[in-house]
Parts: sequence; C-alpha cells; structure tokens
Amino acid sequence: MQMFRARSQATKRVQGDYNVQYTMLRDYCEELLRANPGTTIKIEVEKEPNPHSPTRQFKRIYICLAGLKRGFQIAGRNLLGLDGCFMKGPYPGQVLTTVGIDANNGIYPVAYALVESESKASWTWFLMCLGDDLGLDPNSYFTFISDRQKGIIPAIEKVYPKAEHRFCLRHIHENMKPRWKGDVYKDLLWSCASVLTPRGWENAMKAVEEEDKDLHDWLKEIPPRHWSRSHFSGREKCDVLLNNPCEVFNRQLVYGRDKPIITCLEFIREYLMKNIVVVKKLIAKCNGPLTPAATRIFDAIKSEASQYTCIWTGGAKYQVSQGLDQRVVNLGERTCSCRKWDLTGMPCKHAVAAIWNQGLHGGGEPILERWVDQAYWYETWKLVYECTIEPINGMDEWPKSRCPTTLLPPKHHNQIGRPKKKRKKSVEELSQTQTQTQNTEASIPEAGKLTRKGNTVTCEICKARGHNKRTCKKRQKKQDVDASQDGASQVGASQSGAGPSENVGASQSGAV
Repeated sequence: MQMFRARSQATKRVQGDYNVQYTMLRDYCEELLRANPGTTIKIEVEKEPNPHSPTRQFKRIYICLAGLKRGFQIAGRNLLGLDGCFMKGPYPGQVLTTVGIDANNGIYPVAYALVESESKASWTWFLMCLGDDLGLDPNSYFTFISDRQKGIIPAIEKVYPKAEHRFCLRHIHENMKPRWKGDVYKDLLWSCASVLTPRGWENAMKAVEEEDKDLHDWLKEIPPRHWSRSHFSGREKCDVLLNNPCEVFNRQLVYGRDKPIITCLEFIREYLMKNIVVVKKLIAKCNGPLTPAATRIFDAIKSEASQYTCIWTGGAKYQVSQGLDQRVVNLGERTCSCRKWDLTGMPCKHAVAAIWNQGLHGGGEPILERWVDQAYWYETWKLVYECTIEPINGMDEWPKSRCPTTLLPPKHHNQIGRPKKKRKKSVEELSQTQTQTQNTEASIPEAGKLTRKGNTVTCEICKARGHNKRTCKKRQKKQDVDASQDGASQVGASQSGAGPSENVGASQSGAV
C-alpha cells in the first residue's frame, strides 16, 4: 500500500490532479487564447438551479485552434471525418475529433472536444460549434464521413440536412460479417462501392443478387449515396470510402486519454504542433508542382493514358477509347463520363489522353499538372502548413479568468470492477480470438508442454531446413574425415620411431 500511495503521489506531481485541473481549466483557456488569437474555445456546464451558486459542474469543452482553422480553409477540400474515442481516467467521457485531408492525402485535424458521451445532443453541439468556425449554415453542401456511431446520423440530419454523409465502408463490412463471411462477399461489397457510375453500380448489385439475394436486400436498405462512389457529388474533390484519417489521429491520442483534463488537452495540442513540424520538413524536401502523393497517382494515370486513342469533335469534346473502354471527355467543363475527374479533381486517363490530343492541335494548357485541381498543388500544401500553432507558458504564468464561478469535475459513477482501458472488440474479433485460443489449447498435450508439431527446424551447420545439427549429414562426413586423418598421422608417427610424448619431452629438454 505504501508503494501504491507513493506511485499515486508521484503521478499527481507529474501529470496533475484530476479534480484540481477542472478548477484551473478556465485559466488554461485564457492562456491558449492569448497565445493563439482567433482560437475558438467553448465550455458548457450543467444546468444549475441556483443562479447565485459560486460553482458550476463541467459538462463539455470544444477547441478549434486558429492555425488549424485557417489551414483547413486554405486546403479547399470540403470533407471532414467525424469520430469519437473514450476517456480512460476516473471521469468517463468521450473525445470527439474531426479530421480533414491535406493536399498530400495526409491527415489534417481541425477541432476536438471532450464531452460526456456520444449522443445526439453532444454530436449536435459539436457540429454547431464546428459550423460557427467554418462558416457553415443549415443549407451548406458539405461532406462528412463517419462510422455511423450512436447519435451522429440524426445529429447531421438535424444540423446540416443538405450535407453529404458518407459511411465508412469498413464498418459496413463489420456489420455484414456476422451473416456473410469470406472474401467473396467482401469483394462484392467493394465492387459496388468502388464503381464510379450509376449504371456500373446497378450491374455490380446484380452480381450481388446472383450470389446472395439476402445480402442484396440488406445492402439496398442503405442508400447508395452514403457508401458508393457512383452516387457521390464530387464537391469535396476526394473519393475516400474509409474513415482512416480519424482512426489514425485517434490512435495517436491513446497515451493522453487517461490523463487529467488539462494534461489530456495539452497532449493533443502538442501532438498537433509536432505534426505540423514533421510535414514542414517533408515540404522542404519537395519542389512540386504537385505534392508527392499526387505526383505518384498522376504518373500512374499518365502511364495508362498512353494506351488510349482520341477522336476530336472539333469543339471541347473528345471520344477516348481503348478496347471496350470508351468515354466522352469535355475539356471545357473538365469532366469525363467515367466520373473519376469529377470526383477527385485530378484528370483521369481518358482526360489526359484528350489533353495530349488537344496539344497536338495547338490548343489548351500544355502543362498537364495545371489541369489538376489546386487542392493537390505543392503551393497549396505549403500555404496550409504555414499556419502554425503557437506555444504557451506554464501554469504559473497563466492569466486568471474573470469568470465568477469555479468549475467542478463532471458527474461520474464508479463502475463495478477494475476500470477497462482496452478497446472494445467487435463480435467478429472476439470470435477470431476465441478460435485462436481453442487451437492453442488443442495443441497442448496432457503433460502440459507445447508440441513442436508443424514447426520446422534449421540446421546450424549447413543452414538447411528439416533437420538439426545432431543429425546433419555434413557433420557426420566431417567427423569421418577427421577420424581418418587422425589415424593416418598416428601411423606416420609410429613408423618414425617417436611417439607424441617423446617429442614433447625432447622439445622441453632442448629448451632448457
């Protein structure tokens, strides 16, 4: 118990006290606003029946740093991923995050919040705060992607009814696994989601219906505008189907979610500062005109475009074909009937072939990269990361808040048993773990020792697999050769009339 108390006191000194940090939260916000002008911080408290009470109970906090806000607006990709992860300390709650995609297809966090739980009320409040920062109104045509978490779907429908809401395809597949397992069904799902045209989506769904009618009916219940590229609008210049940016960002916050509230918020802010520096170092090594990720993608597109032939109509349209693949490209409107250019903002292989053909007739922009949307330009990428996050002073230099009330920790209820820190696994993951455990237990014999069945050994002498050094044939041959050589040397010594012991004695007497 003495060691436990000593460890607890040391942790408090290093990380801070869970209860005391709530009373200092407003001072921390004042310092953050002083160092980063333009930052948005909103704190919401529980309703207090006594308006004259000197204390208020903490409920939520929302933070959008000024540098991240300006950087996202410069990036020009109107897509944000939404996700939440649970806190691990004595005061349960959720960390809500929203993450965009930069010009190099990397993650770009925009805002974060600590709330009491993932519910319609908390997500509605978070989305309204986010809309105030980004200038969104209820009629805004914006794009969100999420994991269909509790409360997030009705919250988006309430705050932004005209927004495009994509569902992460991996989580749709997780919901599908209990009934339809295997790579066959997974490939059918991805073929339906990856196809670019409505006609192609119908054909892909027919293939699903031929394979399994129940799966077809199950997928039809999810509107295709939420999960298939064939029904995406293309306003955001991004065709992602997974919510990986949020997953990557939340994974970086694992070691900060069990800390006191200010320490947790500082962990997030410091990670964001470091991330900007890492990207700025990468930017310094590149020279454009496109970002490294966009350059790799566009080089592959140009390689495919070299196989296509074009027929010019005399205007802005071209017929581009290669075998059965035949599309119509309109360079005036920067569109292609395959819809790849419309969705990503990057000319597809048909468009690149048409641009080359236009250059042969002496028209248009000769530099291919200029046809790519500005969201992928190196200059845009550089401008985004010029918006930095400023450092702050230690708590002894924080200005005192003028708010007359003091914040208290939120309500909490101690759960029975030891607090859980690990991520909650899905049903599929639990079943796989159980199967692996059963296979391991089956391989253990009654004596309690692990079997070597199925393991292949490697010989230390000849490095061959399937035998060890004890049964190695090369070792046996070497031993036979050495034995024969020893026998021959002994025979020669006996013929000379002097044994080994006599030679040693002669050498010793000679030395003396």
